[in-house]
Amino acid sequence: MDFITRLTQIVSAVQGFVWGPVMLLLLVGCGVWLTFRTGFLQVTRLRLWWNATIVSIFKDKNVHDKSDQHSLSQFQALTTALAATVGTGNVAGVATAIVAGGPGAVFWMWLSAFFGMCTKYSEALLAVLFRYKAPDGSWMGGAMVYLERGVKGWLGKLLGGLFCVFACLASFGIGNMTQVNSIAGSITRLVPAIPAWAIGVVLVVITGLVVLGGLKRIGSVTEALVPFMALLYILGGLVVIISNGENLGRAFNEIFSQAFSLRAVGGGALGIVMMQAMRFGVARGVFSNEAGLGSASMAHATANVKEPVKQGLWGVFEVFADTLVVCTITALSILTSFDSATIQQMGLDGAELSMAAFGSVYGIVGEVVLAISLCLFAYSTVIGWSYYGNRAITFLLGLKAGKIYNVVFTIVVMGGCLSGLQLVWDIADALNGLMAIPNLIGLLLLSGVVARATKDYISRRKSPGYVELARTYKDFI
Repeated sequence: MDFITRLTQIVSAVQGFVWGPVMLLLLVGCGVWLTFRTGFLQVTRLRLWWNATIVSIFKDKNVHDKSDQHSLSQFQALTTALAATVGTGNVAGVATAIVAGGPGAVFWMWLSAFFGMCTKYSEALLAVLFRYKAPDGSWMGGAMVYLERGVKGWLGKLLGGLFCVFACLASFGIGNMTQVNSIAGSITRLVPAIPAWAIGVVLVVITGLVVLGGLKRIGSVTEALVPFMALLYILGGLVVIISNGENLGRAFNEIFSQAFSLRAVGGGALGIVMMQAMRFGVARGVFSNEAGLGSASMAHATANVKEPVKQGLWGVFEVFADTLVVCTITALSILTSFDSATIQQMGLDGAELSMAAFGSVYGIVGEVVLAISLCLFAYSTVIGWSYYGNRAITFLLGLKAGKIYNVVFTIVVMGGCLSGLQLVWDIADALNGLMAIPNLIGLLLLSGVVARATKDYISRRKSPGYVELARTYKDFI
């Protein structure tokens, strides 16, 4: 047995565990537990998080405060986190879930996102609560920091170290090579005359200009790119859904009926349709919004904000925007364009199915719009993950290692454009899931801190003389 074959088998086994039923149950279960600990904050405090996020973008100048040269504004921290999470999974991943798990997968994707709101809230809150200043004046924060500082003794150091190793390695795969490979593939499909190496050169240059420019430049680019790419895709998808409006009732009927179907398939056990819908819906929901993986906490830790809970509320909005808005647009675009039987007969999967849905309304223009959206989604993921990998290796090895990482990360972009990456994608997918294990352990152990910080903030907000306080973890341990 050769090395590649053996490696493929090992990666497949790891993938089967980290994205299998046990881990998915743990991911959702952690969200359920945190939802109870915070008093169903995503519902009971809906007005609070809505006003503190989307409304404040237009009304609160503090949300856009960039006065601290070592921090991002609250809005930039959100867009940097969204840059990494709103990726090809929102387009290709949702389509794959529908093909593999049926329309019912969409319901389970929604359900995992509902509980994932509190998971992401907790990650962002803890990131700000436990962060500290690095020697260069920048904020050092994220899952590795709240794991090491919050989980005492050798266990905290072990969990924080493992998270960093998995995050750094995953950044080259899921956050770099696989994404730029999608960009190169989309462009060459539209314009075959453009060689992959030329696309690689351009991507290396524009990635280097952003990544080597540091945190401030990353924040400036994501602040402009993320709202534009999201609006382009949302508006394009809404036109598809409205154009097929007469099929909207059928689409929702298929989603809810197949989510709880006890029907067997191909002589299998009763309930197999429901189990497939649950498995692929939850997996793709988590893969898309990254709630529980701990990655986005590194972006939230950079926010120019005093109150940790205020940044946590942006985490709630992040899952809402990523899954309940963008992923839903993809799902309904597909399901209003084709019924479930037609989808199975078409034999299309991933981005091709989404392109077919857009093409059914726009023709070739729709496919071009979707290809542009895919390129923007993929590129934004590269930018966001470059920062995650940098923070992880800086935490482990220091500032010099972080600078070397930025150069290597930029160069690796070329490799992603020139090579076939199925094994790299599989390895990165497994590493991405492995990040969740230390993070989930930490979230469960620190759920009491999350609950106390939440209660403290809400009770103080009710008092007439409320003022913002720069709370730290020492106030709640």
